[in-house]
Amino acid sequence: MTWRNRFRLLAGLAAVLVLVAGLTIVFNQRQAQVASTSASIQAERYPVGIDYGGTVVDRFVDAGNRVHAGQDLFSLQSSSLQADLAEGLIKPDTVAYSVADDGIITLKASVDGTISDLTTERGSFVQAGQVLATIDRAGSLFVSADYALPPRDYARVEDGATVDILLPNQRQVSGRIESIEVQTADGRAETTVRVASDQLVDGDNNGLVARGTPVTATIMLRDDGVLAGLGDGVSDFLRKIGL
Repeated sequence: MTWRNRFRLLAGLAAVLVLVAGLTIVFNQRQAQVASTSASIQAERYPVGIDYGGTVVDRFVDAGNRVHAGQDLFSLQSSSLQADLAEGLIKPDTVAYSVADDGIITLKASVDGTISDLTTERGSFVQAGQVLATIDRAGSLFVSADYALPPRDYARVEDGATVDILLPNQRQVSGRIESIEVQTADGRAETTVRVASDQLVDGDNNGLVARGTPVTATIMLRDDGVLAGLGDGVSDFLRKIGL
């Protein structure tokens, strides 16, 4: 074999090694992350209601309105409330409501946020305990994401791990795992992860950053070494063929 042929052989071997190394790195990168089966932006929610049945005298807000803590939302008239108030069974003023001398109770916002899920109109009769509206608290957006993980990958999900959040417009923001809930079904961990992110600001990206917006959340799993993913892949293959 001539030196020229030997050089070609060595160059070919080097090229193969570089290609294999590159593919191994790409494979490990893919093995080191897992995408959600479903995910959406959510918010902390505060129901607005009353323990007394009565008639809605006035409604001061509409769905989508932004409100601040202490702002008037509804006023109601309730004979049972007036009776309990006369006997001193309830306080006339709290952070959630105030009662006027004529017995009209005015429900107030307990937090800053956005009104959603209105269930009543002016003049409507409401039942005791009925939720009249919900406030999505300002600055409380997070991502709730579901994953179907084999036990090996579930063990590699760490508290505080980085999560890439992909919005519908293909823009990406970064988050971190805040809490994990899991239940096992058919040998797989059905995992729900709460993802916090300072980059989730109400109304950003032309209104896409809002409660209910579907997203894709990709978790960065713990790195178990350069060859961990390749070794796991080979192990899974051998197990499937019965070796």
